[in-house]
Amino acid sequence: MAVNETANEAADEIRDVVVVGAGAAGLNAALVLGRARRRVTVIDAGDPRNAPAAHMHGFLSRDGLPPATLLDLGRAEVARYGVRLVRGRVEAVDRGFRVRLAGGPVIGARRVLVATGLRDELPDIPGVRERWGRDLLHCPYCHGYEVRDRPLAVLGTGPAAVHQALLLRQWSDDVVFFPHTLEPTAADRERLQARGLRMVEGEIEHLVVEDDRLRGIALADGRVVPRAAAFLVPRMVPRDELLAGLGCARDGDGRIAADRTGRTSVPGVWAAGNVVDPRAQVVTAAGMGAAAAFALNADLLDEDVDNAVRRHRAAAAAAGTADAPGAPRDGAGR
Repeated sequence: MAVNETANEAADEIRDVVVVGAGAAGLNAALVLGRARRRVTVIDAGDPRNAPAAHMHGFLSRDGLPPATLLDLGRAEVARYGVRLVRGRVEAVDRGFRVRLAGGPVIGARRVLVATGLRDELPDIPGVRERWGRDLLHCPYCHGYEVRDRPLAVLGTGPAAVHQALLLRQWSDDVVFFPHTLEPTAADRERLQARGLRMVEGEIEHLVVEDDRLRGIALADGRVVPRAAAFLVPRMVPRDELLAGLGCARDGDGRIAADRTGRTSVPGVWAAGNVVDPRAQVVTAAGMGAAAAFALNADLLDEDVDNAVRRHRAAAAAAGTADAPGAPRDGAGR
């Protein structure tokens, strides 16, 4: 991550907004706020969720762009508007808001936007981690077109696997569902069969890889089913420790609760992107960042106006005292 400030320099003054996380949500928020002439610092640890993917899709004008290239372009854009970029890991945010970096300084902020995303927890099947983001995929909307009409597999590693298999039938007429350790219901089996999907029972032992390409799914009983690409639904765990530490409330699903602008239950704290919405794609997260930026700027504006009114009243009161009878004028009485 290119930076235009060192961490020590970034700690010298109170910033209007500190953004934690420099993915699509965090950078787009910083872009809007920077153009609004707010003093913004973005802090990022440099481990984006989509790093294993070679390309991203579904983002108008950026379809097929490598994720790292998007982030490079975004960092360059926000830097043009005076946004400070700091490489580091935030270990805590105090109620102040004082943002504490691991092994580094404390950066003061008037508001905080957390855009730390989530991490994908993968099943313990040999070959899964090595092929993740390559020919073992998650999102059909992100990668389905690139593997269209090929022999596909869906691994039953989570409760959403049946839906994923039914959905993938739009991209290929050769989709095999591997329940693995799941127990599909009678209704699930009927829906899969009606949709034209084949189901192969048995526990998955490993992914078969040859010449750096997925070739098939090996089962514990020795069978190997040839496949060119596979999909699974990972366990998506929000990186919401900072929000939890601030006392942000959770919703009925256990995720940090935020309104449509990203405002949390803690005044001054916003959240955007996958940290509050695991379904958000890159383009969605960018939009969430923009919405949060508009709301953050409006919130800061309200505070700025209130402070200006107080100063105006204090100045008016002082001027009134100076003009009162008996008050010294033009240095008289000294």
